[in-house]
Amino acid sequence: MVEQQEASEDAVMTRIGQAVMLLHGGDREEARNRFGVLWSELGADGDALHRCTLAHYMADTQDDPGDELAWDLRALTAAEGLSEERAAEHRDTLAVRAFYPSLHLNLAADYLKLQRPDSARLHLRRARAAADALVDGGNGGGVRAAIDRLELRMRQQ
Repeated sequence: MVEQQEASEDAVMTRIGQAVMLLHGGDREEARNRFGVLWSELGADGDALHRCTLAHYMADTQDDPGDELAWDLRALTAAEGLSEERAAEHRDTLAVRAFYPSLHLNLAADYLKLQRPDSARLHLRRARAAADALVDGGNGGGVRAAIDRLELRMRQQ
């Protein structure tokens, strides 16, 4: 039963990864469609890690800044709903904690697009504070650099 559950979870992450590849390949519409189907399958009570990952990337497929914000908020809510027990069961627990800087960075950028600078600054501070969870190397340096760039951009406005 546990093996079947793990295989099922891997299948969801594989499908999310396939949609992410489409997104990064430039096919935002097909990625958005696939994420939408997956979101419907997961439902509001679906696995928090899956919902967080999917919503995080679904935000990147949105054309409207308000829709992008809504998906980024769903991603943060899902991450906050990840229980310690569930986190301990999953091999990607560290990746979930390391998601917080990126989640808050995305929210800061969303709020900036929507001309809500106070909310943008709040989430930028949260991104900076959460950056300790990032691993040096990998995309950790990229997220830190993006935090720095957004902070600089906000200062110049």
